[in-house]
Amino acid sequence: LAGGAGQARGGVGVEIDLALIPQRESGMTPYEIMLSESQERMLLVAESGREEEVAEIFTKWDLECVVIGRVTDDGRLRVKNGRCIVADIPARELADQSPCYHRPRRRPDYLDALHAAAPPPEPTDYNETLLRLLASPTLAAKDWVFQQYDHMVRLNTVLLPGADAALLRLPDSNKGLAMTLDCNARYCYLDPCRGAMLAVAEAARNLVCCGARPLAITNCLNFGNPEKPEIMWQFAQTIEGISEACRVFQTPVTGGNVSFYNETKGEAIYPTPVIGMVGLLADCRTHVTPWFKQPGDLVLLLGETRPQDWGGSEYLKLSTGTCAGRAPALDLRRERNLHRLCLAAIGEGIVRSAHDCAEGGLALTLAECCIPPEGEACGALLRLGGALAPWLELFAESASRVVLSVARDDLPRLRELAGEYRVPLQVLGKVAGRRLVIEGLIDLEVDELACAWRGGIGKLLRPGE
Repeated sequence: LAGGAGQARGGVGVEIDLALIPQRESGMTPYEIMLSESQERMLLVAESGREEEVAEIFTKWDLECVVIGRVTDDGRLRVKNGRCIVADIPARELADQSPCYHRPRRRPDYLDALHAAAPPPEPTDYNETLLRLLASPTLAAKDWVFQQYDHMVRLNTVLLPGADAALLRLPDSNKGLAMTLDCNARYCYLDPCRGAMLAVAEAARNLVCCGARPLAITNCLNFGNPEKPEIMWQFAQTIEGISEACRVFQTPVTGGNVSFYNETKGEAIYPTPVIGMVGLLADCRTHVTPWFKQPGDLVLLLGETRPQDWGGSEYLKLSTGTCAGRAPALDLRRERNLHRLCLAAIGEGIVRSAHDCAEGGLALTLAECCIPPEGEACGALLRLGGALAPWLELFAESASRVVLSVARDDLPRLRELAGEYRVPLQVLGKVAGRRLVIEGLIDLEVDELACAWRGGIGKLLRPGE
């Protein structure tokens, strides 16, 4: 109700009666009712005279629905408690005169030392490193969590959790809604503005890998105590990052929430702006999944790996136990070109699989491409380009990258599209066998990869089993 901006723009007001509102406790004061943050509630404005139709729909789903007031033409927010008026405020005052805080901001002193940190050492055993990354809680399969809940939404689920995005078919239609959640708090700790942009970019990339055009975002912004200038700086920088990315991708922010004061013994959590993004498929039957499909298909990398993008990486955390360096670089317009290329190629039907390359780097992405949720798994025979040190090519977390597989005959057309959208393209190898082989570095059975990835969370929660 305090969203006076909508009322003010419409030139209307609203009048409600608190005595009509269902309450979980008796004797609640008007102040408590208005400020309560009880969940599972929604405010709905319906056409006058059609209240019974709305109530019938709610009754069908065993939900409570009551009329608590009406829209007025006097431009005021009026709150009654029975016959007593407890608040009467011009709606425009809520929109134009709402409190605006100008808290002190200060860039944290720790950033200079973190940005100057040395890169991690090269792995002594690439096979072991990849298996450990697959089993790490950030990267491991989250089946243990989502399988405890109903993730089949009224049998309209086309693509289950575990891919780059979940996909739901719209009732009585072939259109599909793709949804994803993304955030890397380590990137945001090292650079809140860039980290927030990376979160929006990864969410959009996950959707286009499914074949969906990004539409809009919501967010859940989590920070420490904003009364501390360093935390307020993080928050302000995060908002700037989200805003800039959303402008470039044309994905408006439809809503969200902010959670402050997330601290333990005075130590704040990393700034964690979780981005939820939704996208649209015109025909959900054309969706693409991350997993290799056909032996002989070519495996390609879209985008490029940069040598400085080891900062905040999962490999750095695994090898040194630290979060340091600089967050991966991001050019939002190059990222947008990558999205357009992927959607164009998927639209032409030449993409067999597509998988976002992000946390864990290229090695983790390739391993996940070999692990389908069901059915026959496919391995790959691959070779790196050799331009960078092997550990950087495999474990750096450069943004704006996607791993595709395509039929060999479709490579020329994909090269044409890549040139049109100015996106680098590299042929890594081909889908083959049941091993992931990266020449001279990694040679593991797909079953071994799957065991590490699927068992990572469970082993942490049930040690000794």
